[in-house]
Amino acid sequence: MRSAPTILHLDMDAFFAAAEQAAKPSLRGKPVVVGGLGPRGVVSTASYEARRFGVHSAMPMAQARRLAPNAAYLVPRFALYRAVSEQVMELLGRLSPLVEPLSLDEAFVDLEAGGSADDTASALAAGERLRRDIRAVTGLSGSVGLAGSKMLAKIGSEQAKPDGLVLIEPGTERALLGPMPVRTLPGVGPATGDHLRRAGMTTVAELAEAGEDELVRLLGKAHGASLYRMALGRDDRAVVSERDAKSVSVEDTFDVDLHDRVRVRTEVDRLADRCVERLRAAGRSGRTVVLKVRRYDFSTLTRSETLRGPTDDPGVVREAAGRLLESVDTTGGVRLLGVGVTGLADFTQEDLFAQAAAEESAAPHAPADEREHEPVGAGAAGTAGAAGGGAVGDGTAVPGAAGSGGGPVEVPEVPAERRFPAGHDVRHREFGAGWVQGSGLRRVTVRFEEPGSAPGRVRTFWADDPDLELSEPLPLVPAVAGQSSWPASRPKSRSESRSDSDAGRSGDSGSGRARP
Repeated sequence: MRSAPTILHLDMDAFFAAAEQAAKPSLRGKPVVVGGLGPRGVVSTASYEARRFGVHSAMPMAQARRLAPNAAYLVPRFALYRAVSEQVMELLGRLSPLVEPLSLDEAFVDLEAGGSADDTASALAAGERLRRDIRAVTGLSGSVGLAGSKMLAKIGSEQAKPDGLVLIEPGTERALLGPMPVRTLPGVGPATGDHLRRAGMTTVAELAEAGEDELVRLLGKAHGASLYRMALGRDDRAVVSERDAKSVSVEDTFDVDLHDRVRVRTEVDRLADRCVERLRAAGRSGRTVVLKVRRYDFSTLTRSETLRGPTDDPGVVREAAGRLLESVDTTGGVRLLGVGVTGLADFTQEDLFAQAAAEESAAPHAPADEREHEPVGAGAAGTAGAAGGGAVGDGTAVPGAAGSGGGPVEVPEVPAERRFPAGHDVRHREFGAGWVQGSGLRRVTVRFEEPGSAPGRVRTFWADDPDLELSEPLPLVPAVAGQSSWPASRPKSRSESRSDSDAGRSGDSGSGRARP
């Protein structure tokens, strides 16, 4: 424990939603929800305006829509969030070489190690300067906690939300923690909290009064002893600048349960390919392949297979995941699939399955982004065709479509490169930069505005309009003269812009119906 509050915790405020509001002037001050848009999607981030209606992260998207039906619902744009995160982490790196990122929007900083602070006054000045710099560079706000330990610094940033700073003086820890609920402490989740409540402990002060022996009896030696130390305000964990990843994984939740065994295997192959893409992007390989299957009744099964050596070969991972799938009964239906690789290494090794992998790779496979924005069991418009008839953009025959004489009609599938996820950036040859307000029925509705502009006008186009293209995210704050607003490593490819919507996809590609 330190005698000065020189550990800083930064937590950006409603990061994903705030970034979307900064990028879209028409959404500023309005409820915004980011996440999977399908019936099984979940909320990733809700703006503070949406939280007033009771919407919060990890809530089912269907429930969020009931609570805030007039909010803007957008799929995530991780290319934008990563770029802003890099700007923030660069600012943290100026304070100290010891920065421990926890996620895109959260990190610990050891101010003492960087010479930025050694007492209360200098720590407070460093924290306020950081908040000003973040606002100037990104246009967003972050909350800062300062304390003599990581646990208390994080508690401070939670108390500071939104857009504030809380400094916890060393020596005041027990008085501060005492009346707080036990769930405030790290490692106390719903199950542990309920267990402690049944034992008569609901506040941190009651944990401290119970004593270490009682907590060890209730929770086991390691957890009980750790919890007792934290109840006393003791936390000597150091800020670690590098946290080595232990696994790489991807998963998808489907709007409609999958029953076709061939379709399930196809999805496993897709996930294996995407997992290897992430593995290679990190410059790693892995030895153990893990398959996750959540069935129709919410039972979740995991199976794993350890290879002879680490690999980053997509054919090897596909084949191993396929073998694991054979041991799982999927006859009742599958609602979620996941493929992961653990036992990571920074080298690869020839595998016993190399020959089989080569043969598998020679066979034709669907592109990894074949349905990046298509929900399972629905077209690009979801159920948009239900209102008076119309053509859904996946080749589905829709009763009552125009020109069908009341019967079904087949329309060509919208190519993957012509699908426009809600909230993503586009550019039109005549009207300039904008974002997708909604898509469906082979149409795209775009609001033409950009960061720093006034709220823009809305126009609707056919999805195959050659003048309309997906584009890179624009900087939230205009560049200083002669300098770029984005870090040099910002993702710039169109394909990544498409694939970024995949995390939390679980839903339709539009937040509304577009009608020319």
